[in-house]
Amino acid sequence: MARIAGVNIPTAKRVPIALTYITGIGNSSAEAICEAVGIETSRRVNELSDAEVLKIREHIDENYTVEGDLRRDTQMNIKRLMDLGSYRGLRHRRNLPVRGQRTHTNARTRKGPAKAIAGKKK
Repeated sequence: MARIAGVNIPTAKRVPIALTYITGIGNSSAEAICEAVGIETSRRVNELSDAEVLKIREHIDENYTVEGDLRRDTQMNIKRLMDLGSYRGLRHRRNLPVRGQRTHTNARTRKGPAKAIAGKKK
């Protein structure tokens, strides 16, 4: 079992697909990592040597923000918006959709289950 950036990478999958299990690495960056390190995209993780896994790990550490650091950066950005009192920060604080979606109907994922209002029945 290969471990990169604190994540156990699935061994039976192809290398670019397995790298996407790391938060902050998508399909295109996984392909770019394989190309930069010199690993064929058709190879499986269990076919990699320890040296190749080490190369991948070092390349990711040097060039990408992943996992805990990425989550911390995102949370700090949200906290900054909330502290500024910007519109987006207020939407985050009230746990409502941030990017202009309608809330009269829908938005149930963000708002949670519907709450009954007393005296509303007709």
